[in-house]
Amino acid sequence: MNTTTRSAHWLDALRTQLWPLPALAVALAVVLGIALPALDSGVDGELPDSVTVFLFSGGPEAARAVLQAISGSLITVTSLTFSLTVVTLQLASSQFSPRLLRTFTSDRFVHGTLALFLAAFAFSLTVLRSVREEGNGNTAFVPEISVTVAYALAMASVVGLVLFLAHLTREIRVETMMRRVNVETQETMDRVFPQDRPAPPPQPFPASGSFPIRASSSGFLTSYVQGELLQAAKDAGAVLRIDREPGSSLVQGVPFATAWPVAPGTTFTAEVREKLTKDTNAAVATGYERTNVQDVGFGFRQLVDVAARALSPGINDPTTAVHVIGHLSALLCRLAERNPGPEHLVDDDGRVRVVLSHPGMQDFLSLAMDQPRQYGASDPAVAARLLRLLHELAWCDRTGQYRAELMDHLGRMRNAIGSAHYSSPERNNLMDLADSIAKVILM
Repeated sequence: MNTTTRSAHWLDALRTQLWPLPALAVALAVVLGIALPALDSGVDGELPDSVTVFLFSGGPEAARAVLQAISGSLITVTSLTFSLTVVTLQLASSQFSPRLLRTFTSDRFVHGTLALFLAAFAFSLTVLRSVREEGNGNTAFVPEISVTVAYALAMASVVGLVLFLAHLTREIRVETMMRRVNVETQETMDRVFPQDRPAPPPQPFPASGSFPIRASSSGFLTSYVQGELLQAAKDAGAVLRIDREPGSSLVQGVPFATAWPVAPGTTFTAEVREKLTKDTNAAVATGYERTNVQDVGFGFRQLVDVAARALSPGINDPTTAVHVIGHLSALLCRLAERNPGPEHLVDDDGRVRVVLSHPGMQDFLSLAMDQPRQYGASDPAVAARLLRLLHELAWCDRTGQYRAELMDHLGRMRNAIGSAHYSSPERNNLMDLADSIAKVILM
């Protein structure tokens, strides 16, 4: 568990950076640009005609011209690619949500395209140094295989540029972004709330002798390592409760967890408190932004931000908001089968030793409903889609355990519809829809 969680944290950090894959590609291209001309020199004049017919056949001047043209044009194309990527990032940030930038910076196609362009540039420039003309005691040498490979990389880069432009036009569509956020959120949901997850047991309450654990650093709580937290609680003879869920903001010096002795009537020594505080902070990862490692609510936040931006007066795009609510409904229905809420870690004797905070269905439902209702209740299409979200979730709630939450939000929707400036037919239709949904919820 420890290795898996930390690996996921580091992989997510690398996945959202543009530089790792291009940097690795440049390094490999430089190594290949040194090794391949050496191979050329070793097999010079020994290759059969059936092979040489496909290799570069020009002299040193022609080889230099080809390599210079490739390296010069590719650095220009790379600059263009970077410029288009930056423009796309600006568009996504201003038009949809700043929190969607992670979906672009983690795009593997963009990483691969930049890696191809920079590798072709670095390889051509490295091979160029091995081309020799006859004179000054040197024999003419043209690395035919290397120049041919550089030419192939250049052609691949041309194809890559065309595919990149097609990919970019598809990625800046709001439907594509919503689908990607939906898929990432489902993956996070599968990690945090697996399908066979049992219903959360009753929450334990702090006993006498409890003390708060303060955060050692500020930032967003991105993940915690369950195994390390359980071991820290065992070593201290404590029950440890993490009071902040992934995605919460931690402030240095402010409590984020509570610990109390597992044995009633005992107290912690100062040394045990200090060690437990240190071990707990070491098992909790913080960052300057929210991630999808263990934060299921982050995907909901991204989608709701898109809906809120679409409903703003400057954009006024209720159709996008309706599509977002559809994605939120699909995620909530998937979540209804996962028993969201706190997680308990037990020791070998079956005693609860660590309580991990996770949002419950009420939290996710409020996140999905509150802002779209506040900003979009004046639009009949948005209001109707919010009502249908409750209807769809009621059908997925087969056991009726979320009936109270659904009725609460249905009442809020009725209040919003009653206070909005609708025509009488529009208001009557929405109220009739709300009444029919209430019957489904109470079935």
